[in-house]
Amino acid sequence: MTRNVTRRQALSGGLAMVGLALAGCSPTRTAPAPQPVRPPVDRDFILNYGSRPNEEFPLPAIDPKVLEPKFRRMRVAYQSNEDDGTIIVDTSSFYLYLVEPSGTAMRYGVGLGRQGFEWSGRARVAWKRPWPTWTPPAEMIAREPHLEKYSAENGGMEPGLGNPLGARALYIFQGNVDTLYRLHGTNEPASIGKAVSSGCVRLINQDVIDLYDRVRPGAKIVVT
Repeated sequence: MTRNVTRRQALSGGLAMVGLALAGCSPTRTAPAPQPVRPPVDRDFILNYGSRPNEEFPLPAIDPKVLEPKFRRMRVAYQSNEDDGTIIVDTSSFYLYLVEPSGTAMRYGVGLGRQGFEWSGRARVAWKRPWPTWTPPAEMIAREPHLEKYSAENGGMEPGLGNPLGARALYIFQGNVDTLYRLHGTNEPASIGKAVSSGCVRLINQDVIDLYDRVRPGAKIVVT
């Protein structure tokens, strides 16, 4: 039996075919590419170790991958029989503590003297200098003659980012005698937590600036 196709049915069928054809030609929508997950911003690290453009010699920011979290500056609970304002260097843990009231201390990670160049004892901070000149002692020049050009007689090494004393230096005396040891900055942040220096105690430049601002000349220092 032949089925009669009405005009309305023919039109609706034609429109359906057109719709299918158009659907086949339309561009396929692709899913948006996944966005990389950005690590959270460590605002405390940026505050403590960001760039210092206003320094006499502008300091670059410290790469957080270079400075282990345990050696970053922080205030910690700390009990001590020493007076407030005393500097205590714990050579066994590569920490420097600045004793504060109420059982706290500001703690800094440090680099220390390599074997044969360690120093320990009690002394005082005789004075401190921003962006100091470096004058290697005669014993160091004897071991490394190329440093003769920086001797005291030749005026030492000018301040700057390449100067081994970095952005600040605190000079350690026992009585009226210069120990020739210093608390100072370093342009080698990867050396923090290691025994690499010629006996001095080195800190990240940003940390030695913070310490410099907190320490009074004459403050006691204890290196254990």
